[in-house]
Amino acid sequence: MAKVLIIDDDDNLRTSFEKLLIDEGYKVRSAPSAEAGIQEIRKEMPDMVILDMQMPGMNGLEAFGVIHGMDPKLPVIIMTAYGTTESAIEAIKLGAFDYILKPFDIPSLLMVIGQAVEAGRFMRSPVKLNAGGGGGMENPDGESIVGKSQAMQDVYKAIGRVSASDATVLIRGESGTGKELVARALYHHSLRSHKPFTVINCVAIPETLLESELFGYEKGAFTGANSRKIGKIEQANGGTVFLDEIGDMPAGLQSKILRLLQEKSIERIGGRETIPVDVRIIAATNRDLETAMEQGHFREDIYYRLKVVTIHLPPLRDRQGDIPLLANYFMNKYAAEAGGVSPGITEDALMSLSMYNWPGNVRELSNVIRKILIFNRGNPVTREEVIQNTSDEKKERKASTGSAISDWIQERLEKGPEDNLFDRCLDEFSALLITEALRKSDGNRSRAARILGISRPTLHAKISRYDIEIGASVVKGEG
Repeated sequence: MAKVLIIDDDDNLRTSFEKLLIDEGYKVRSAPSAEAGIQEIRKEMPDMVILDMQMPGMNGLEAFGVIHGMDPKLPVIIMTAYGTTESAIEAIKLGAFDYILKPFDIPSLLMVIGQAVEAGRFMRSPVKLNAGGGGGMENPDGESIVGKSQAMQDVYKAIGRVSASDATVLIRGESGTGKELVARALYHHSLRSHKPFTVINCVAIPETLLESELFGYEKGAFTGANSRKIGKIEQANGGTVFLDEIGDMPAGLQSKILRLLQEKSIERIGGRETIPVDVRIIAATNRDLETAMEQGHFREDIYYRLKVVTIHLPPLRDRQGDIPLLANYFMNKYAAEAGGVSPGITEDALMSLSMYNWPGNVRELSNVIRKILIFNRGNPVTREEVIQNTSDEKKERKASTGSAISDWIQERLEKGPEDNLFDRCLDEFSALLITEALRKSDGNRSRAARILGISRPTLHAKISRYDIEIGASVVKGEG
């Protein structure tokens, strides 16, 4: 449960924020002044801070300077009215995570808060290279990349050789192989580890918003651009930017990424100023970029700029000897999170895990172990429990579900040719899946995100993209 501290002198706004965030699954504290908020941070470090710019006594910009000095990796979101936007932009340049304008659009606000919490976790949670492959919790305050196969030894060596440099790195591998963990390991072992680490998922952010999210915009650049906005790349100045799923980046943005890679500069939307930025780029993809280049979907010049160093992550089926090590690691990890100890696992169960194909890779194995432990009664995990929680046991249920999905597809195909039918069907199915997950979790987005196996910011972005109604409203407040 992420801990959020709200610092604002408006009692009504603090109360509204507290209710909203508690309903979203956050643990919330609040303070009526900058001075009181700083004292709260000294008592217990939160996971992120929401800080108002206009307050009696110490103002938000002064307070941010103190908070940033206490912990540069603590994400701070600045709240501001239109009249104090320039001060908020100054805070961004000094290292604040982002700023939001009053009145607030709730889905957008929650998405930024989710991004801040995730960014803080990424920056403060170390990633250990568990080359020995031990199943214990050698890294209780962070996460580990586990495995001692030759393929994983090659990954560890590559991380060790390149992490201390500023070289651009391209991480390649199937979904679920751990590309994000490798990116974080590169960051934590780099000379920029005390600077920001910004994750930008090129799929989770709608295409219409991705450019402004990356590069920012000037006031008046388009309808609704009522003030200047600093983009994520500019915010990360001095640090590391992780472009996840870069193989899915829209063609129109690839030229701007090329300029960033070549010239280390950007331009905000609607601006003429060339802004130098000092960021290290790490990118990841599960796409076949060579085929994408042949088809004209991915620029060849970006490809060669990105692959200064390439790290290939093997699928789990190609390193079956690591499966018992990973299984024990996840059992220890999730048992510790629940306040207990691992119940252990039988040899037959380990054999079943090792024989399964794992199409979802390490992520699927992690989810299976977590689910097994939820229903486990404290006895060693058995082969039957493994079979019940892997796809082999679900074929009969999948057959009936697949029949219904097939009927749904046939119904749409029989309507005849339609522009973008493929994309429309994907969007319709995605919206249905998210709606059902929200219903199953009683509207709690944190639980829905866990059910879907996606991050909270990704869920918020998709809710916004598909215009899913979940009872959102607008919170208003003055600076």
